[in-house]
Amino acid sequence: MPWVRCRPRVRPFDGLGPTFLKPSSTTCNTQPQTVITGASSLPDADAETLVRSEACADYIRDRIRDAGGSLSFAEFMHHALYAPGLGYYTAGAAKFGADGDFVTAPEVSPLFGRVLARQCAEILHALKGGAILEFGAGSGKLAADLLGALEALGAPPSTYRILEVSPDLAERQRRTLESRVPHLAGRVEWLVEPPTGHRGVVLANEVLDALPVERFRRVEQGVRQIRVVRRGAGLGMAEEPAPDILAAAVAGIESALGRSLPAGFVSEVCLAAPHWIGDLSGTLDRGVVLLFDYGVDRRAYYAPDRDGGWLRCHFRHHVHGDPLILPGVQDLTAWVDFTAVAGAAVDSGFELAGYLSQAQFLLNAGLDAELAEFANLPLASQLETSGQVKLLTLPGEMGENVKCLGLARGMSEDSSGFSRADRTHTL
Repeated sequence: MPWVRCRPRVRPFDGLGPTFLKPSSTTCNTQPQTVITGASSLPDADAETLVRSEACADYIRDRIRDAGGSLSFAEFMHHALYAPGLGYYTAGAAKFGADGDFVTAPEVSPLFGRVLARQCAEILHALKGGAILEFGAGSGKLAADLLGALEALGAPPSTYRILEVSPDLAERQRRTLESRVPHLAGRVEWLVEPPTGHRGVVLANEVLDALPVERFRRVEQGVRQIRVVRRGAGLGMAEEPAPDILAAAVAGIESALGRSLPAGFVSEVCLAAPHWIGDLSGTLDRGVVLLFDYGVDRRAYYAPDRDGGWLRCHFRHHVHGDPLILPGVQDLTAWVDFTAVAGAAVDSGFELAGYLSQAQFLLNAGLDAELAEFANLPLASQLETSGQVKLLTLPGEMGENVKCLGLARGMSEDSSGFSRADRTHTL
């Protein structure tokens, strides 16, 4: 999936991933030309891109050497995305929009931000005020759309916080906000550490699918961990018996499913997600968290026909399945097991506000109101808006593939975004 996650704090890999992860914004797996393709059909990388990738590959090869000959896939993914000055989210190259590698919902249409603003206004009204915290603001477009729409609704937040550790992206966000909503830019503050005592709304658009994942193979004798090794001048895969933490995670999945995974079954598990949610719990004092991401419930995630897993690689709007090529210059993501995320949230003291598709959330939260003047638009604007709505809501696009999980703390009011077609019972 393309995307923009959030990458608040980048720290040495500890097996669980950055505390909050990704640089910023959201990943989008779905673009007009999102097609799973072989690496051989990818667009050619220019010389500068190849030099940057080789520098990241050298860094990873050094880490493999230092580790004794191999890295877990999660360690490899962490370095490919976050190696200091070399990883995909730390090297400063374009990532979002037509010139990047993927498109996200805020980049598709301002409708996403305007509808989301209606839900935020409702929550802030119930709290009698508060702030918005966005994990990973990407280009700053969602922040600008939200601030402008909230002002129009008469519900501007006291503060709009952006958790962003990339100076390059933070500067891009400042430019976007100063250009789009100059009179509101003063309400925005940038953070490099998660705050505490936050009251209001927390937004994370395609953040979770950027957390490093472990890859594994279920075999008759147990669980094998898929690792990354040096192979000639490049990188390759190898398998070893799974460490206890990974074997226990797979056993927990099988226990919850009530069946063993088939012999030979390959997939992923995100050991970092419960810790990410735990850190998030320490941030929110009262309010609602809205998590948008590509993902499914556990039964779908580990269905027998999903052998091979949910890992996706993105390079210049092409999606493919080879994570070992172009390290540092292609995005790596894995769809989210929302059952695991919801369970971690409940364990961390959150209440589940709801779980549904992005399309249903947008319909519940006021998409129809935002389209009330559609018939009065010029024909060209109608066609453009219609195309945007399709990308945001159709089942084959973001509409069904992206889900929204809502988490609440200290809220007595229900959120309208989850008022119909809630799927919490499927988690």
